[in-house]
Amino acid sequence: MKDQLIEKKYTLPFILITCLFALWGFANAVTDPMVQAFKTVLELSNAQASWVQMAFYGGYFCMALPAALFVRKQGYKKGVLLGLALYFIGANLFIPAAQYEAFWFFCLGLYVLTFGLAFLETTANPYILAMGSKTTATRRLNFAQLFNPVGLILGLVIAQQFVLKNLQSDNIENYASLDIAQKALIRSADLMVIRDPYVAIGLVIALFFILILVTKMPVIQSEQDRLELKKGFSELIKNKRYRFGVGAQVFYVGAQIMCWTYIYQYAENIGISNTTAANYQFIAFLLFFSGRALCTYLMKFIPSARLLSYFAIGGFLCSVMTMMNESLLGMYCLIGISFFMSLMFPTIYGISLKKLDQDLSKIGAAGLVMAIVGGALMPQLQGRIIDFGGRAVNDIKVLGVSEVNFSFVLPALCFVYILAFGRFILKENEAS
Repeated sequence: MKDQLIEKKYTLPFILITCLFALWGFANAVTDPMVQAFKTVLELSNAQASWVQMAFYGGYFCMALPAALFVRKQGYKKGVLLGLALYFIGANLFIPAAQYEAFWFFCLGLYVLTFGLAFLETTANPYILAMGSKTTATRRLNFAQLFNPVGLILGLVIAQQFVLKNLQSDNIENYASLDIAQKALIRSADLMVIRDPYVAIGLVIALFFILILVTKMPVIQSEQDRLELKKGFSELIKNKRYRFGVGAQVFYVGAQIMCWTYIYQYAENIGISNTTAANYQFIAFLLFFSGRALCTYLMKFIPSARLLSYFAIGGFLCSVMTMMNESLLGMYCLIGISFFMSLMFPTIYGISLKKLDQDLSKIGAAGLVMAIVGGALMPQLQGRIIDFGGRAVNDIKVLGVSEVNFSFVLPALCFVYILAFGRFILKENEAS
């Protein structure tokens, strides 16, 4: 049937590619708590520790376009295999990084790892969109993206149970006052703890590489001759829907990473430990998963752009409440933002590419994956706001609240832009 969500001939490839969504979800979830972990172990400022996110999401920006060009020339399967290979290499760079105890080495590992993620996302998202009718493409992508929060939840459990709980530097009250020799011993042990989940996921990646290598994957070609790159970029730049969508994706990813990264600093301000804060993040991921499942169903009845607009309003209101309350109520509002963010990435992605042909979508996918750079830049800015009065999270008051609370003005502004994008698409659809 034309409106079938997944065509039968694509069932096995759909399952394999969908599993990839969980794999990069795992990497995202494990990395977010590492900002706080590195801050504690290596005694960094909030802005310095946020280089973890700069390296992680900066890799997306640098490799998304080369990945799109590679996939356009070599096809989806080779793009997936190269992505898995880079993911494996980056994860295993944590072994020498822990040995040399160098923060820059860990950041390098994350940077290379996200080269692989850029390939996987640039390949998997348009591949899923192409596995069936265009009328069900956005809903199909939302369905596949359901497996992303599964990886998020698993990654957070690993980070909480096997990293945060085992960091000696976080569990010793007077760590900062220890002598150099004692700190060196603890630092070495803690960096090995940080290393282990990345080495473990590297083994899983190796297994997936072999599985996809030996599996026959369908080749989905464009129905027309390939566009020249220059012409393709020109068409994308002229396409207001696409341009607006790339901007919306920048602000969405920025909001997501800020809300998930700085939940630990927010918790610190109200006297909650890192391990307990991870429980709140776990609830946030569950809300994220349930929201995405609900929206996949609701899109059968409600236009995706309208849902996006409603959820942007919800995200904005929760962000404002997070800013205004230095209490558990603020924490509840912060984790509630995840519910409203749940549909945003795949919906913005699908809407932005909806009116593009297959070949142009491969190029356009690069811009939407490059937009993940919002996750590199905005946490840096938020970290600088938190550090404005000093390295603590509550050195000064801004508009009557601590600087960590005030910093959540940034996600609020992001949701305003996303709302504007949703309204633009609704008006465009009404006019057509």
